[in-house]
Amino acid sequence: MIQYLPHQHKNLFASLSLIFCFLLSIHPQINAQTDQELNQKIKTLIAKMTLDEKIGQTALRGRSSRDRGGLSEELKQSVRNGEIGAFLNVMDKEMLTELQRIAVEESPQGIPLIFARDVIHGFKTIFPIPLGIAASWDPEVAKTTARISAVEASGSGIRWTFAPMLDIARDSRWGRVAESPGEDPYLAALLAKAYVAGFQGKDLTDPTNMAACAKHFLAYGAAIGGRDYNTVSMHEPLLRNVYLPPFQAAIESGALTVMTAFNEINGVPASGNEFLLKDVLRDEMAFDGFVVSDWDSVTEMIPHGFAKDEKHAAALAAKVGLDMEMTSRAYEHHLKTLLQEGKITIETIDFLVENILRVKFKLGLFQQAYIPKNQKAKLYHPDHLAAAKKAAIQSMVLLKNNNTLPLKETQTLAIIGPLADAPHDQLGTWTFDGEKEKTITPLKSFKASQATINYAQGLSYSRDTSTAGFAEAIAAAKNSDVILFFGGEEAILSGEAHSRADISLPGKQEALLHELATTGKPIVLVILAGRPISIPRILDKVDAVLMAWHPGTMGGPALEEVLNGKANPGGRLPITWPKSGAQLPLFYNHKNTGRPADSSSFVQLDNIPIGAWQSSLGNDSHYLDLGFTPQFPFGYGLSYTNFSYRNLRLSKKQIGLKEPLTIEATIKNTGNRKATEIVQLYVQDVVGSITRPIRELKAFQAIELAAGEEKTVRFILHPEQLKFVNHRLKEVIESGDFNVWVGPNAAQGLKGAFELK
Repeated sequence: MIQYLPHQHKNLFASLSLIFCFLLSIHPQINAQTDQELNQKIKTLIAKMTLDEKIGQTALRGRSSRDRGGLSEELKQSVRNGEIGAFLNVMDKEMLTELQRIAVEESPQGIPLIFARDVIHGFKTIFPIPLGIAASWDPEVAKTTARISAVEASGSGIRWTFAPMLDIARDSRWGRVAESPGEDPYLAALLAKAYVAGFQGKDLTDPTNMAACAKHFLAYGAAIGGRDYNTVSMHEPLLRNVYLPPFQAAIESGALTVMTAFNEINGVPASGNEFLLKDVLRDEMAFDGFVVSDWDSVTEMIPHGFAKDEKHAAALAAKVGLDMEMTSRAYEHHLKTLLQEGKITIETIDFLVENILRVKFKLGLFQQAYIPKNQKAKLYHPDHLAAAKKAAIQSMVLLKNNNTLPLKETQTLAIIGPLADAPHDQLGTWTFDGEKEKTITPLKSFKASQATINYAQGLSYSRDTSTAGFAEAIAAAKNSDVILFFGGEEAILSGEAHSRADISLPGKQEALLHELATTGKPIVLVILAGRPISIPRILDKVDAVLMAWHPGTMGGPALEEVLNGKANPGGRLPITWPKSGAQLPLFYNHKNTGRPADSSSFVQLDNIPIGAWQSSLGNDSHYLDLGFTPQFPFGYGLSYTNFSYRNLRLSKKQIGLKEPLTIEATIKNTGNRKATEIVQLYVQDVVGSITRPIRELKAFQAIELAAGEEKTVRFILHPEQLKFVNHRLKEVIESGDFNVWVGPNAAQGLKGAFELK
C-alpha cells in the first residue's frame, strides 16, 4: 500500500504546516491584519519610488573583507541617490553610521541600508567550525553560538549574516565541508532551526538580532569531485530527500533570506534557475523573504555558458526572482533597458523590491536604523568565552584510545606539532574578525595548568617539508612520558576554494609521527582541521586520536580539559570519515547494489594469489585495496567510559499508517566514569517504489549516565517519519517491511524489525 500525502510535492513537511495553520487559526484577525498592514506599507512606499530607486534596492555593494579604505564621494552620492540597498564588509562604525545617515536622512525615500558580514561561527569570540558544531549533535550548541555571534556582530552594526550554510556534504575533499552541517539531512535540519533561532531571536526588531541567510540554494555540496564551484548532476528525488530538508527547516523557522549557490544543477546555474527559485522556493515553500546571489554569481552565468552577456544574465536572474545582486552590477547596468525593451516587466522589478523591503521592515530598520547608543557589543564577554569552551568540548570526537587518555597528573608531556601553538590557524576558516591575540592555544593552556612539559614544534606549519626540527622533537619525546602531537591542517587549507585531492596530513607530519613512534612513547594525535583527515598510514603508530576540528578562540582550554580528563570528549562524527580521498564521496545512507559489499567474501588486494584465475573476487561492490568500509562511520565517537546496549523492544510487530511505534533499549555505563552517550535510531525501508538507503537517521537522544548506571531510552517513531519523495515526485509513505537499529553509530546497534500495514 502506498499513501500519497494530501499535497503532491508542494510541501515536504505537512505536519509542521498543519501546526502553523492551527496557530494562525487561533488569532486569524491579528495575523492577517499584521500581514495586510505590512504589505500596504510596502506598496505605499514602492508607489513613491522611481525606477532607479527600485533598482537601487537590489544592489548589494561589496567591499573586500580586509578593505579598510575610506568612503569615496561617488559612493556617498550613490547612497544619497537611493542606488544601493545593502552593504557587505563595512566594518568601521563611523563609516557605517555615515552611510546609514545618508540613506535615512538624504535619500529620496529614506530607506535604510542593511549591513552584512560573513559571521559564520563567531564574530570576535570564535566557536568551532560549523562541522565541529554539528559534531556536538546538540542543536542548543548551534543556537547558543549563533545568538552570541549576533550579539557581538550587531554591536558593530551588522544586521545580516550569510549563515547558516546548510549544504549537505558527502565529500571531504570539498573545502567548504568545514562550513557544512555534515552529511545527514535530519541532523542538518535540526541544526538549521537552531541557527535561525539563534541569529534572529524571538523579536526581529531587537537590534541585537540579525537576519539569517540559508545558503547555498541548492546542492552546492554535491559538486563533482569535491571541487568547489563545480557542476552538480542530480535526479530530483535525491535533491528532495537529502539536500532540500535543511532549507525547508530554515524557512519554516523564519529565515529572512536565502543565498543562491555558485554551481549549476542539471545544466542550469542556481542564480538563474526557475525550478529552484520559483517552483520550489517561492511556490512550494512559500518563502517571502529575499534571495541574494552569491558573490558575482549572476554574471558568472556567462562563463557557465548559460548567459551570453551581462544583460542576458540580469534578465535571467530577475525573471526567476533573484532579488538582490551581490557585488556584480548586472541589475544596475541593465534592468532599466530590459524594462524598456519589454524583456522584463515592472511587476518583476516590484516583486524583487517588495521582498527586500519586507525584510527591512521586519528587522525594524525603518524605526531603528542606527546602532543604539546604549548597545554594548560585549566582545569576548566571559559568558561568551565559557560558551566557546563548552562548544569546543562538545564538538571533540575521540576516535581511538588505547587506555592512553585521559592523561595522568604525574606524567611529563612532550607537546609537539605545528598546531600546538598556532593561534590564527586554530580559529579556522571564515573568521574575518577573529583575533589571534585573543586565542588561547593548547601550549598556553598546558603551561597555565602547571603541567610538566617539553615543547618542540618539530614543524613550523602544517605544510612544512623541512626535517630540521625533527631532532629537537625526538629529544623532547625521549624525555617525556607521553607525546601530544597537535597536527592537522592550517585554516587556509579548508573553506571556500580550498578543496584538496589528498586529504592526508600535509607536509612532513606523517614522517615526524613515524620518527616519534620509534621512541616507544605513547602518542596522542590531536587533529585540528576543517575536514576529516586520512590517517591509515599512521593510525597503528599512535595510541589515541582526538578530532578537535578547528576549535576556535577557546580551543586550548577545551583541549586541556578533555586530554586531562576534566571533561569527556562529547562529539560524534556528523560525516563519514574515509580511509582515503579515493573513497569519496562516501556516506552512511547509501543504497545497496545488486551485489552489496560483504565482509565474508571480500578479498583484499594483497591477499590475491599470484597468477590467480581471472574471476570476480567477492562478486560485490568494493575497492580491492581500500575495501568498502570507512575508517570511522557516521555517528562514531568514543568516550572515557564504555556503554553497553541490550534488550531492544518494539511495542508492535505491525503498525498502521496512523499508529506510532515505541522503540526501547537499555543503555548501561559499564565503565567507571560519568559520561554522556548519544543513542541513535536508524531505520531502513527494505523495499520501496524507488530503492531506499541502507539506513537513515530518524532520531537521537543524549543521555548522561553515572558509572554503572543504566537507563531505558525510548523513541516514538511515527509513520510520517518514513515518508519520502518517489520517482513520480510525489511524497509517499509506503507499507512494507522495515528494519530498525538503536546503537552508538551508523554501523552498529541492536537490530529489530516491524511491518507497516
